[in-house]
Amino acid sequence: MIQLTIMKITGYGPWTLTLGFDREHELQMLQSKLYNKLQELFSKKNCLVFLNRSDEYFAVTNGLSLDDHVAIQKELESSFDIKLSMSIGYGENPYDANLDAYEAKKSQKFLNEQYSIFGTLNGHSEHSVTVMHLDVDDITSIRKKSMSPYDTSSLMFKIYSRMSEYFLSKNSLTFFMGGDNFMVVTNSEFKTFAKDFIQICKDEFQIELNCGIGTASTSRDAVKLATESLDTIREIRDAGKEKPEIYELN
Repeated sequence: MIQLTIMKITGYGPWTLTLGFDREHELQMLQSKLYNKLQELFSKKNCLVFLNRSDEYFAVTNGLSLDDHVAIQKELESSFDIKLSMSIGYGENPYDANLDAYEAKKSQKFLNEQYSIFGTLNGHSEHSVTVMHLDVDDITSIRKKSMSPYDTSSLMFKIYSRMSEYFLSKNSLTFFMGGDNFMVVTNSEFKTFAKDFIQICKDEFQIELNCGIGTASTSRDAVKLATESLDTIREIRDAGKEKPEIYELN
């Protein structure tokens, strides 16, 4: 089972209008500060936050209790004028957990009304999440092929769009982490599809991807293993040996 918490700024659209026309720089600074704070608070509890949209965030929160969520809300309310809602969902895969969280908020199923926390805490003690950390193999060589920085960014967004579409069909969630790095939140059943997507990128974009995989009871530990696995692929490549496209540390 995977526990997912979706956080969204409450009444963001109407609130932004109160700042006047010269507001965009303020909004960008606010969003970056909020993301920074969320990542700080959740990572302390062995979780990881993924940026979905600038006013919405996903966190894989395996093991986090309602009290933990309330404590984070209290810290946020003491640091920001705006408020966030939290929707907690469970599922056998991250997409189903996302739907569970969404339905809880839509139906106003409160766990704590004072702190705008929705969802269901179903008492599952067995949690596991698999994370794939993918990057473009030898991005430096690709950049040298007369690609400007913006051309490179455009390519990354095309890959991200294709990756999101593909893994969504496998009930998994994809996030662009910046640079040439992507993470797919999934479960152990769907990690086998990494090989198929790597081939899709070769056929459609003429690029090669590396994929490190990690599975653990919490998202931060799973990401740590996935990144260590990805770094192992680079080490094998840099040592002049035949590198694997996919590597998973146990």
